[in-house]
Amino acid sequence: MFVEIVFTGLPIDRDEVEDALEAVLGPDDDITGAGIGMGRCHLDVEIEASLDPGLALDRLRAALAELGVEACATFNVSD
Repeated sequence: MFVEIVFTGLPIDRDEVEDALEAVLGPDDDITGAGIGMGRCHLDVEIEASLDPGLALDRLRAALAELGVEACATFNVSD
């Protein structure tokens, strides 16, 4: 599963978010890309196919909530 997380108005550095997400991702999951521009930034996350998609998204959202940035995030999910 591929997840693009787009942030608008992110109040902290994107690298902090990336570090927090890497901490909750499994060993086979990975942040595969990132970008910034036009007042937005994004992180691309590749989730192992064997992991339950709902569980994976819950982990990502929980990490963002812990940082206080979940409201800034939009998830675009694809297979």
